Amino acid sequence: MPFQNHLPKDHRLGRVYRYGAGLMGLMLLVFGVLGLLDQLAFFSTQGDRVIGLSSNGLLSVISIVAAAILIAGALIGGNMASNINLGMGFVFYISGFVNLALLDTQANFLAFHLQNVMFSFAVGVMLMTFGAYGRVSGGLPHDNPYWKARHPAEAEAESAAQAHPALEPAAHAVAPPAGALPGVRRD
Repeated sequence: MPFQNHLPKDHRLGRVYRYGAGLMGLMLLVFGVLGLLDQLAFFSTQGDRVIGLSSNGLLSVISIVAAAILIAGALIGGNMASNINLGMGFVFYISGFVNLALLDTQANFLAFHLQNVMFSFAVGVMLMTFGAYGRVSGGLPHDNPYWKARHPAEAEAESAAQAHPALEPAAHAVAPPAGALPGVRRD
């Protein structure tokens, strides 16, 4: 059974995924639109400044496409937004490394400068953080749908115990050590 069926549509993690995708998407959309409004040369390897970053027409178009994907993820929400955040974060992170290698070469067709590389790394890490939030951790709370999917037997037992508190097993009670007197504590 696909995991998407386990995550309720109104779960609080969905808001984190949506807001993360929407915020990053809007930021990239503004960057891309401003680059197009400046009528930058499409394939310039030098680029012009837009909001402190170097850009050309191609980078502006790519930014708008990336923004559209992220905004679509924000509108869809749920696990899809999380997966889009993770995927786009990975793309931005890899783009940072590739464009770092292409700095000051004729192959720098996106007109990247070091600021763009740092921006790409930062956006990549933020998107991956938004996408992975609540999904990867050693200490997920037991009401987390990802914990429930990974521990179905324990989740079922906890649900049954919450539904019928009188039937909760006595195994959770701590038995006194052998030979201990009732009501006497040893410290």
